[in-house]
Amino acid sequence: MTEEVGHLHPSGRGQVPAFEVMEIVARVEQLRAQGRDVVNLCVGEPGTGAPAAVRQAMAEAMSSGVSTGYSAALGLPALREAICGHYRDWYQLDVGPGQVAVTTGSSGAFLLAFLAAFDAGDRVALARPGYPAYANILRSLGLDVVEIDVTGTDDFQLATDLLDQAQHEAPLAGLVVASPANPTGTMLEATQMAELVAWCRRHGVRLVSDEIYHGISATGSVGECAWRHGRDALVVSSFSKYWGMTGWRLGWLLMPADLTATIDALSGNLALCAPVPAQLAALAAFGDDVHVEARAANASYDQARLMVLETAHELGWRLAPADGAFYVYADISSSLCEGEDSRAWCAALLEEAGVALTPGWDFDRVNGGQTVRLSLAPGPQQVAEALRRTKDWLAAR
Repeated sequence: MTEEVGHLHPSGRGQVPAFEVMEIVARVEQLRAQGRDVVNLCVGEPGTGAPAAVRQAMAEAMSSGVSTGYSAALGLPALREAICGHYRDWYQLDVGPGQVAVTTGSSGAFLLAFLAAFDAGDRVALARPGYPAYANILRSLGLDVVEIDVTGTDDFQLATDLLDQAQHEAPLAGLVVASPANPTGTMLEATQMAELVAWCRRHGVRLVSDEIYHGISATGSVGECAWRHGRDALVVSSFSKYWGMTGWRLGWLLMPADLTATIDALSGNLALCAPVPAQLAALAAFGDDVHVEARAANASYDQARLMVLETAHELGWRLAPADGAFYVYADISSSLCEGEDSRAWCAALLEEAGVALTPGWDFDRVNGGQTVRLSLAPGPQQVAEALRRTKDWLAAR
């Protein structure tokens, strides 16, 4: 008697594109293992690492016997209070600890925000080019992603006229904005953020504002917080970028009053809580010494940014306005051979010159074949060497 065998199949919700930059990082490690000298400008990871005070706080927490068991689902009360103080200091905003959720990185914050605010089938708009995880998380949750091309705009940012067009096609439930943005580094001014917040309020659209690169800018502005213009938005931030704490997996979410209970319940079910040792260490993240370290890192990004801008001009590359974060997004059409796209170009640059850049396909599945992202996070020395190798390589092609 033959037993009938059922057929297993993967979930369609999980069929999202891989983050190509991680494949490049894997190849970089292979080449380095072979003895190759590779300059890696792929990853948005500050080379400075966590501030000294944060590392010291972690060491003290681990040696003191302080409890590192679960915290409340929304985080340690002391850390939520400290984040409130951060909003008073940076934005002159009065935020209460009951409005703050500590999360497992900004990734955890986005997952909680999307689950709390949207239902399967809802239409959520975002800019293209943009950070790919926005669209991939939304699609994995069964939402309809509306990508709005901003490459033809002056500042590579969404504006209300573009949103009007998307709204006319079918009502939107949500809007995701990022300032400073990844991959472009462009920033929203206060008037632009105010217009977006007002537009969302008029149309009943929930705004999700990605503010994880706040504090890293070439303009002197820390960035414009959406809550300066209303408290209906979900605001996502993180210790990963300004504080250089990428692997600590710690972020936070500012919660509108109508979503607080939902986010609390979701957080407890999905993650129980954010990593408690990281939470304890992060209590030291808001001291004066830490800000001195962060400002020094920001100065190094500025130095590297100027190098890229000068070289891009020499090569005839067109750039998005790189006002913040630590990226430069470049149209390299003038450097491509006939029939070549950015993926093939980056692969050749890596293999032949030992320079790793990220092809634009990760951020723009329509026009990304002509663009690359350069990360300034490794610092000016590494950026200068990468640019030297790239110019030599192009001259010899």
